[in-house]
Amino acid sequence: MSVFSDDEIENSHAEVLAAITLNQLVRPGAPICYGTFTSNVGMKSGAPALGTPTHFQASLAAGQLARFIGLPWRSAAGSASNLNDVQAANENQMGLWGCLMAGASVIIHSAGWLESGLTISYEKLITDVEVLNMIAELCAGNNASVDEIGFEAAISEVNPSGHFFSTSHTMARYDTAFYEPVVHDYANFGTWTERGASDVNTRATAIWKGILAADNRPDIDEAKVEALHPFIDIRTADGGALPES
Repeated sequence: MSVFSDDEIENSHAEVLAAITLNQLVRPGAPICYGTFTSNVGMKSGAPALGTPTHFQASLAAGQLARFIGLPWRSAAGSASNLNDVQAANENQMGLWGCLMAGASVIIHSAGWLESGLTISYEKLITDVEVLNMIAELCAGNNASVDEIGFEAAISEVNPSGHFFSTSHTMARYDTAFYEPVVHDYANFGTWTERGASDVNTRATAIWKGILAADNRPDIDEAKVEALHPFIDIRTADGGALPES
């Protein structure tokens, strides 16, 4: 790890310990999570650079420090890209895997971030959720029971030079056995072209617009929402950032 990154880790750890101390002085015994999100900046621009090898290394170090003091750890992914492109995907996954390998308890900013958090992309939100779903599927593991292996229901049915597509075992599981993508397209080039050759951003746009059009919001207790408004007004009068209009 570079000297620059070491300095950042030391500063970050000191800030976390100070915040934890202040929290416990105000409310002793309050549950708390070690929260840090450290990366480097682009040395040519001074802009934050997320999803870099240094970001990955910093996550590994922060995870070790969190475990050293026995606390759960909150970290984050993110991207410095300006578009939902290959750079954005690579950087977000680099940051995400750094958090996972470091044992993060909670990972925020793992979907939608561009420009190191200055911009949110609905398309990137959709494509990042795809990756999160795939990682969740990976971490869930696989079932290797007798039924899943399917020797009697599959292997014994297939003669030499045969295939498994039409076995009863396959037919009973073909629509549930594998991960079903949200926005990725697994069709070959010919089929993809016949369908209009839409790229992932085009497909992601259609998905988020469909979500907004469907407007399937969770049930909300309007009385509780109304009760929050006086509290918001008081805190707004106290100062700080104004709420969005």
